[in-house]
Amino acid sequence: MSANILVVEDEPAIQELLAFNVAQCGFHAIQAHDAPIAMEHINRALPDLILLDWMLPGITGVELARRLRADQRTRDIPIIMLTARSDEHDKVLGLKSGADDYMTKPFSPRELMARIRAVLRRRTPQISEETVSAGGLVLSPATHRVSANGAMLDLGPTEFRLLHFFITHAERVYSRSQLLDQVWGDHVFVEERTVDVHIRRLRQVLEPSGLDSLIQTVRGSGYRFSPG
Repeated sequence: MSANILVVEDEPAIQELLAFNVAQCGFHAIQAHDAPIAMEHINRALPDLILLDWMLPGITGVELARRLRADQRTRDIPIIMLTARSDEHDKVLGLKSGADDYMTKPFSPRELMARIRAVLRRRTPQISEETVSAGGLVLSPATHRVSANGAMLDLGPTEFRLLHFFITHAERVYSRSQLLDQVWGDHVFVEERTVDVHIRRLRQVLEPSGLDSLIQTVRGSGYRFSPG
């Protein structure tokens, strides 16, 4: 479940260095040197996180962050602002624009990767490699194994992603379209009823352990995972 990270930086050498370090840590780097090209990538498919330079030509990183936060489709994309500005006022401005974190150049690749992982864990836990558990279920993305009350389960890739998302977003109701965006991916065009098919398959696998009831149907709204 490698994260797609959009690197928006107008200095070619810095952009290449950032992309290299992102790839070295197992993430997929997508590169853009200005806001319009960044938006082309975003309009095709939402990245999991954006590394965004403050001083871009034309539309600045701060303005781009504001625009992304004002759009319902892009408002939840995690953003780390990169800048040479170190004044506290500038840091506050960057965070007010919607950035989740703020790093002042120069910075070490190790620190940047630690910040990326921290933001991803906080904002998009479903793409983390960390083992998660709830209600008798234990799921390990790293080994692609799931157990229910100690018994190993055999899940297909879609059911695995769906269960991972549910465990990391417990107690909240998600519509079919929201689940399609979060589990299948933004701009993936499949019927909403596809969600019902995979929910049914997931429940069938969970039924022998008695944990199928953790996935609840909320009439007129969607589905909720409730381990409590």
